[in-house]
Amino acid sequence: MHLQKLSAFAKPNMLVLLLLMLATRFHHSGSAVSLPDASLAVFFLGGLWNGRLLWFAILTAMATLIDLVATTQMGISDFCISPAYAFLLPTYAVLWFSGKYCQQFDTLKWQHISIQLFFLLASTSLAFFISNGSFFLLSDKVADTSWNGYIQGIFNFYPDYLKYGVIYVAIISAIKLLIIQLSNISGHSALSK
Repeated sequence: MHLQKLSAFAKPNMLVLLLLMLATRFHHSGSAVSLPDASLAVFFLGGLWNGRLLWFAILTAMATLIDLVATTQMGISDFCISPAYAFLLPTYAVLWFSGKYCQQFDTLKWQHISIQLFFLLASTSLAFFISNGSFFLLSDKVADTSWNGYIQGIFNFYPDYLKYGVIYVAIISAIKLLIIQLSNISGHSALSK
């Protein structure tokens, strides 16, 4: 059995992505009581599953609103709020448009999965350098502004940045695939009666 394009599952997914961001955005790397931030995966999958600029704007507004509420009402540190915050827009756009480009590879062929993985890794890496680089250059909160300090920051933050985005995309994609498989099985059993 060949599965059709997976993006037919798109509209309910956008609400799930909104809820996932709402549930995880409060802590970047997670803790004993909170999951790591899923925003990178949310923007990549949003582009992959939907790709409409309206949804990009909705997700961006939601991320900003969550950050505003977290830092002004919930006692979450505003350490990351600086002039570099504006660079989250191109950071998330890189992920969104990478996901959107991958819509053409949205099947279960291994070749397509490997292309999507390549674009996920590349766009997450570029997103890191945009957000981290802008924070390094524009924030007054960086203690060591030398190139050695920047390189040390890459070693400190890049692995988790990449890891969490990839893990979320893998888990969410596996769940989506399971749902599609189950719906195909139940659809075939209903047709055979």
